[in-house]
Amino acid sequence: MRVLGLDIGSRSIDAVWLEGERIVDWAVADSGYDPGSASAAFVERDAHDVLVATGYGRHVAKERFGCAAVTEITAYGLGAAALFPHAASVLDIGGQDTKVISLGHGGRVVDFEMNDKCAVGTGKFLEVMARALGFTLEEMAAASRGAESGIATSSMCTVFAESEVTGLVHRGEDRARIVRGLHETIAKRTLGSLKRVDAQGPLVFAGGVAKNPAMVDLITAGFSGEVVVPEEAQIVGAYGAALSAARE
Repeated sequence: MRVLGLDIGSRSIDAVWLEGERIVDWAVADSGYDPGSASAAFVERDAHDVLVATGYGRHVAKERFGCAAVTEITAYGLGAAALFPHAASVLDIGGQDTKVISLGHGGRVVDFEMNDKCAVGTGKFLEVMARALGFTLEEMAAASRGAESGIATSSMCTVFAESEVTGLVHRGEDRARIVRGLHETIAKRTLGSLKRVDAQGPLVFAGGVAKNPAMVDLITAGFSGEVVVPEEAQIVGAYGAALSAARE
């Protein structure tokens, strides 16, 4: 039996095809303005027997495709534990939300915290800040890693932070130190969330922001246990969604 797992997020659609519990294919596409149609492109490959969706768009997928749906928390727990059997916790920083999950045996969720009320500390926040500073995301991460110290910003609301950052640039502040400060603030908030759910190591750092080496450095430095990053950090949720069906 071949299972297709879809993680329908605000910034990307992540797809994983399983045979048994083995990944045979995977793909990532931009969500764009119509995530349903972007998801349909994967479904219409007709390369699966069972479809299951997760992510913020899972309910739309359930209605459109008549498929099963699982929560992101469950999916990320299963996916992380399958990739790293000794994983004790998960951090997912996606396009517009952040999830921290404490795991028990086999990826069972013990506790979690999710920030889905605003874009603070997410991929969208970093995109906005990069644009305000004239960086690509890759350039911003490199600049942050190269700065010896960061400049703290007083606001983490995306709109106000963008205005504050623009003001700092106009005053001649070093852009590298500004982005270092932004990364440090995001890391501090994230580490606080991990502490509140009593996250232990190994910690699986998943999601699109796990591709940002500056953020990985800061989370690794501030977390008390081991931090591991999957080779394809964006597909952990889709993998877990597919596993939830394969194991049934």
